[in-house]
Amino acid sequence: MGIEAALSTDSILTTQLQRVINWARRSSLWPMPFATACCGIEFMATACSRYDLARFGAEVARFSPRQADLMVVAGRIGIKMLPVLQRIYEQMTEPKWVISMGACASTGGVFDTYATVQGCDQFIPVDVYVPGCPPRPEMLMEGIMAIQRHIDNEGIPPKGPDGRRIPLGLTVEPTYTPRPQPVPITIGR
Repeated sequence: MGIEAALSTDSILTTQLQRVINWARRSSLWPMPFATACCGIEFMATACSRYDLARFGAEVARFSPRQADLMVVAGRIGIKMLPVLQRIYEQMTEPKWVISMGACASTGGVFDTYATVQGCDQFIPVDVYVPGCPPRPEMLMEGIMAIQRHIDNEGIPPKGPDGRRIPLGLTVEPTYTPRPQPVPITIGR
């Protein structure tokens, strides 16, 4: 009926164990959303039928850090929320990856104040930066695919000589060009 009919019953399949492990890891990323602002809405949109994050094996959003291996930091981070972010990151299982989604999570965005963290990469290692305010769901999916490509090629995240995790530091480039406005914008008369 399927591939079983084409193969004989005494067939042998060989591969490297590391490739099977990497395939399993990349095909079952479980994101832990740390959504504090409007980027969280865009993260939710990636799970809808139009974008269908399930195609990439990342549809199971876990709100328990012990069951997640991909943290998506979406939105601004206040100074009072920073210890919570760090604790959740530390509780996640190894290997773990981090996506900084949006301008606020990456650089503080327009909130240049004493109460807003000016980039979560100062406190946790960030693997992929997804730019935008807010970034489109396609951009987040491209960031997830960048992590999957890294897992396929390298496996676990690299570690430095001191044993601490080295962030990948990848930045997702936009894959689309905005269409021009249907009506020209005029200011004044």
